[in-house]
Amino acid sequence: MKAITGLSNFAQKYFALLIVIFVVVAYFVPQYFAWFGAYLTLLLGIVMFGMGLTLKLTDFKLVFVKPVPVLAGVAAQYLVMPFAAFGLAYLFQLPPELAAGLVLLGCVPGGTASNVMTYIAKGDVPLSICMTSISTVLAPIMTPLLLLLLAGQWMPVDPFAMFKSIFQVIIIPIALGLIVKRLFPKAVEKSLAALPLVSITAILIIGAAVVAANAGNIAVVTFPLVASIMLHNFIGLGLGYSIGKLLKLDTRKKRAVALEVGMQNSALSVQLATVHLNPLAAIPGVGGAIWHQISGPLIASYWSRKKVADIQEDIIAEPEKVG
Repeated sequence: MKAITGLSNFAQKYFALLIVIFVVVAYFVPQYFAWFGAYLTLLLGIVMFGMGLTLKLTDFKLVFVKPVPVLAGVAAQYLVMPFAAFGLAYLFQLPPELAAGLVLLGCVPGGTASNVMTYIAKGDVPLSICMTSISTVLAPIMTPLLLLLLAGQWMPVDPFAMFKSIFQVIIIPIALGLIVKRLFPKAVEKSLAALPLVSITAILIIGAAVVAANAGNIAVVTFPLVASIMLHNFIGLGLGYSIGKLLKLDTRKKRAVALEVGMQNSALSVQLATVHLNPLAAIPGVGGAIWHQISGPLIASYWSRKKVADIQEDIIAEPEKVG
């Protein structure tokens, strides 16, 4: 188990480097990864099942105890990111497939990586987990509707088919994870050390499979798309933090909201684009997966160097305004 834990820690620490290696190899030797494309739904289901194994019903209690930061973060997730992606797609005049893919990246819920980054950044981890959980549960409704509203002009969108797909690939695996955890708590507890490794492996394969399927079209990933992905992330991080500041949340909560809004579930974006839009539309999701795992650790590391006393001062200074 120590070996698995060590390997899992290594994979988490160097995830950004690993995904770059995987997609580069997949680009040059696509034949070794393209066949994984048939299993994207299964792979993402595994990631979501793992999320279900780690969730607790108490993760949702903040909605009722301190609803303001939770609702603000989830609302920003489904307002800031979709409309920012829409604006950037127009600003950089992206081709229809890439524009739709960028908007889809903005319409998916927050990713579980934001929880890890919040922990590193000394942010409010329970708040981060609660926001991720709520935005994920809302995804079957919010993602198809927002995509239809914002990307329907570029590509045909079937919201009902996408609702069914998201429900199957997110809600059912998470529910199964919760059930398994309830029935076999001891076995799940022993397996928790391996879960990050399993999830990271699945995401690496998903990214490599999409790049392999689009190896002949990678040339379209030029400056406009790269700039769009990076700016999209910066807008989410910046506005997420600003919203927390506007609501006078303490520093830990502001960091949690910023990371939650800025870091998307890129793997879901890739899977939905491949199945419901066009394989080329999955490229922004792959780019987002790479960039989020670079920017997230960088900003989390920067915030982690701030003295804990500074954070405590914020909480003491504004106890009535925490949320």
